[in-house]
Amino acid sequence: MATIYLDYNASTPIAPEVAAAMRPLQEDVYGNPSSGHWAGAPAKVAVENARSKVAALLGCHSDEVVFTSGGSEANNLALKGLFFRRNDRPSHLIVSEIEHPATLEPCRFLERLGAKVTYVRVDGAGLVDPDDIRKAITKDTFLISVMHANNEVGTIQPIAEIAKIAREHGVPLHSDAAQSFGKIPTQVDDLGVALLSIAGHKSYAPKGIGALYIRRGIEIEPLIHGAGHESGRRAGTESALLTTALGKACEIAPPWIGAPGVRRLRDVFWENLRAAFGDQVALNGHPVLRLPNTLNVSFIGRVGADILARIPDVAASTGSACHSGEIALSPVLKAMGVAPAVGMGAIRFSLGRGTTREEIDGTVDRLKRALA
Repeated sequence: MATIYLDYNASTPIAPEVAAAMRPLQEDVYGNPSSGHWAGAPAKVAVENARSKVAALLGCHSDEVVFTSGGSEANNLALKGLFFRRNDRPSHLIVSEIEHPATLEPCRFLERLGAKVTYVRVDGAGLVDPDDIRKAITKDTFLISVMHANNEVGTIQPIAEIAKIAREHGVPLHSDAAQSFGKIPTQVDDLGVALLSIAGHKSYAPKGIGALYIRRGIEIEPLIHGAGHESGRRAGTESALLTTALGKACEIAPPWIGAPGVRRLRDVFWENLRAAFGDQVALNGHPVLRLPNTLNVSFIGRVGADILARIPDVAASTGSACHSGEIALSPVLKAMGVAPAVGMGAIRFSLGRGTTREEIDGTVDRLKRALA
């Protein structure tokens, strides 16, 4: 029986065009980009070409793009980098309750160092109320961090509206765009953000590469100190191979922005699930303001992990886990106020560029048999 991959929010395959762009770098471009001789020159060119391609998709200047090892490092660099520039001044940070652990865990670390953190609640669809952000701002607020789109339920946040509030108070806004980058528009001026994180392996590039957009005028303290790479913002010899891969992924992304074909498949998937299971299946997340590829559904009264165990040839993610007979609800669904009887049956199906109608129909058929 053929396997079906519906976990693109967890990681994407490397696009063929990206793999092809990487091949010459594996053999012919081996010099250090910082070296001043003939071997380093092509590596330097490759890194800067890649930087310009990332900048083009973000709509920013090339010197505002800092390459990192991935989205987690980019988030850590944004939060900790601004905090450590405070020089022991009182520090207050605002984040949403449904951020990725790559944001929430740095916040908890900074709390141990004396920072105050306000965790803003979301509604039942996973949306942040911008007015709650406004109310949370204090004279010590040094950063607001709200993800562009949630990785579990796909809900897209009103980032431009939050950015307007942030600017009115002179506070920079950071957004984790690991899930939205390459799927919906992420032009930084349209969003109004001061910092934005992306991850290569969520957008058809390899793991181990990401970037942080830092608007001109924003100063951060590096997390990694060394020889002053990335304009002194992130030490470590750049990988011409991995940066080229991310650059190529950005270059081929525009036709997929908005992904009408993927969105149609996702909607057909949901319609077929409702036809098959009726009121025993519920949608998690915003019905409209949602990533075009993401379908998070709950099979009411069931356990998501148990369902996936019955259809092992389908790769998807569950929003609950069973340990010693107890169900642990996803923190995101819990923050949204989803009832345990509903949330424990949550499964996230995330589609991608390679998803077919046959795979969607096949998944529905497998679910029917598994839940019969």
